[in-house]
Amino acid sequence: MSLYVTEQHLKQARALVERCSTNGGLAPIDLDKFWEDDRAAHADAWGEGCPQVPMGIGMPSECAFTELGEEAEWLRLLQDEEYRVGLARRYNDESERIVGRRLMNEQMSDKTEPGPTIKWLNDIFEAENEWKAGSYWLHQSADTPDELAALLDRVEERLENLAAFMLPADWAEAKARIIASGGRLPSYRGQRGPITFAMSVYGVENLIFLIMDNPELAGRFRDLIARAILGMARVFDEEAGFAAEDAPHGFYWYDDNCAMLNAEMYEFFGYPIMKQVFDRYSPDPDDRRGQHSDSDMAQLLPLLGKLKLTTVNFGPTVKVTEIREYLPKAVIHGQLAPFTFSRNEEVEIVAEFLRDFEMAREHRGLVFTTAGSINDGSRLTGMRLIMAAIQEYGRY
Repeated sequence: MSLYVTEQHLKQARALVERCSTNGGLAPIDLDKFWEDDRAAHADAWGEGCPQVPMGIGMPSECAFTELGEEAEWLRLLQDEEYRVGLARRYNDESERIVGRRLMNEQMSDKTEPGPTIKWLNDIFEAENEWKAGSYWLHQSADTPDELAALLDRVEERLENLAAFMLPADWAEAKARIIASGGRLPSYRGQRGPITFAMSVYGVENLIFLIMDNPELAGRFRDLIARAILGMARVFDEEAGFAAEDAPHGFYWYDDNCAMLNAEMYEFFGYPIMKQVFDRYSPDPDDRRGQHSDSDMAQLLPLLGKLKLTTVNFGPTVKVTEIREYLPKAVIHGQLAPFTFSRNEEVEIVAEFLRDFEMAREHRGLVFTTAGSINDGSRLTGMRLIMAAIQEYGRY
């Protein structure tokens, strides 16, 4: 049984799932009404006019593999546009029939040549980004305190003239081509979170012991991460023509590894980085201050509450009521366990929705989606089942 799901939740869920068998295996739903109400719900997840819980399920391209019975070719999906579009069109024929929408992008990219090679935060810290096991991973670039100290010396040198390090030699020409074609210049308002990034550069156990045993070097590491992030954002803003006071607001973090630290260590290392970035780029009450952490990181909620996050996507073990206690103004994107969805555990899918709706109903502000990534194996019939559960049980 899923966490915090009750027998009453399971009873209601079984009743809905059983009705699918009398409807050709599809959950009973008025699709036109669902999408009309979902549009209104997304307009204001908090408002009195919100008719039902907004749904945040958006199927990524890799969900086409299992749905279509195709062998998973992850890297080809990223690199071969014709292959991706072909999969998307076949998938959308199914999604239109099952959920009433064509969900995947069927447009070919209009890029006729590779974009400029820009260096990012991992390049500043010499962490090589490599494709491995279906995803990109950062290689550790230091393994001892002495190696880290030497790395930070080199980072400081790069930060002295960051634009020259980040931007390629032909940047002026590349920038002119982007503008002439109507494209968008690069921006920087999201980042692998401070703990995940630091542990990628230096190692999980290494960072924990560094904070405990050598806080001076750990503090230097922390401060240079913050300085580099703020410097990169400033470079991109200036290249896009924004003065400091006119730069777009909002920042979002992806920090699964934050769960590895207790509150005291996080307050020392992760919190100051996030606060500096939010103070600069999300100073107003309604600015986007977001974090994704699909891990068991409830011990950090009091600190994240001090940062006044406005949108969150936390791990499936973190309860809606826990999040709401410390983040009363944050829209909660969750809390369906990703593997409940990708394993197509139909009764549990509905039961987890009932659990979360019950916890969120009084204050609203819930967008029902997975507490983490949507993985291959997640089925359109499961998405339709969620939609039916929202329509039947999730109305305000």
